Amino acid sequence: MQTFNEQAIAQVKKVLSTSKKIVIVAHRSPDGDSIGSSIGLYHYLQKKGFEVNVCHPDPAPYFLEWMTGIDEIKNAEEHTDRVKSQIQKADLIFCLDFNTMSRTGQLADDLINANATKIVIDHHLDPSDEFDIVFSETTSCSTAQLIVDFIDALGDIELLDKNIGEALYTGIMTDSGSFRFPSVTAHTHEVIATLMKGGVQPYKVHEAVFDTNTFDKLRLRSYAINEKMEIIDEHKTAITWLNKAELERFNYVKGDTEGLVNVGLSIIGVRKSIFLMEGDGIIKISFRSKGEDNPVNVMANTYFHGGGHANASGGKWEGSMDEAIAKIKSVLPEFD
Repeated sequence: MQTFNEQAIAQVKKVLSTSKKIVIVAHRSPDGDSIGSSIGLYHYLQKKGFEVNVCHPDPAPYFLEWMTGIDEIKNAEEHTDRVKSQIQKADLIFCLDFNTMSRTGQLADDLINANATKIVIDHHLDPSDEFDIVFSETTSCSTAQLIVDFIDALGDIELLDKNIGEALYTGIMTDSGSFRFPSVTAHTHEVIATLMKGGVQPYKVHEAVFDTNTFDKLRLRSYAINEKMEIIDEHKTAITWLNKAELERFNYVKGDTEGLVNVGLSIIGVRKSIFLMEGDGIIKISFRSKGEDNPVNVMANTYFHGGGHANASGGKWEGSMDEAIAKIKSVLPEFD
């Protein structure tokens, strides 16, 4: 709870007392944590009587459509003018699950120029100075866990209910790799117990997120594992890649490759897994690793315009898929 100290929380309460219009934003290419954090905070603030709008850069993946309140999210791809207007009118903007405005894509300039007070709640490294109030805890397994702590620090833990809890549980579960990453602590499980007391049934959330596959998604993942995964034994690394033609062949939709990078990491002897996907004129890259002595964020930052957590990072390559794979293979020896 040190992150949410009395002085900072007093400042938040003061801002809330004078805020009539609140907007919640998160990073582009949304995942379970950014969506869960946004929806959980949305339900909480609504219970407190605030006028709240959730404005995201792009649509949520289909496997989260079950979540109560997800239809309240307006994304800038489909509701450009409305999203820009809401940001301009806001008194207070909560920035969730990102450490710099650039991660919000097309919303970055609008957010930077907005007159609203900006509060960031996040667990990524090196938050920028673009925010007015900063709640950054890099040791937290997820932003959703921090939202629970935030609500608790405000003295409202009793307001947690099923809708708030299911959203936040989803964020914690997905960003912690179903509670198997090193960032999971005793406090994480204490938070989960609190959410369960509020009405969350974990098995139902797990089924809703992980047991809603389309046949095309399973065919794509099977193809990727069988045909497009390479194990580099000397560097204990799995590399998997998919180009646009392959994605189109299996009728790819956003969310179909979610978690695919973790499959490589599950192989005996593999300590790094890297997944590359062609899209939007660039090669998007996901990095995962095992062990505190085996970070991947430095590789992502140094060579692939990215970064993130020590064992879970992202990056990109502006070039061909072959060039990206060749570059990865050439720098792997530096990170053994």
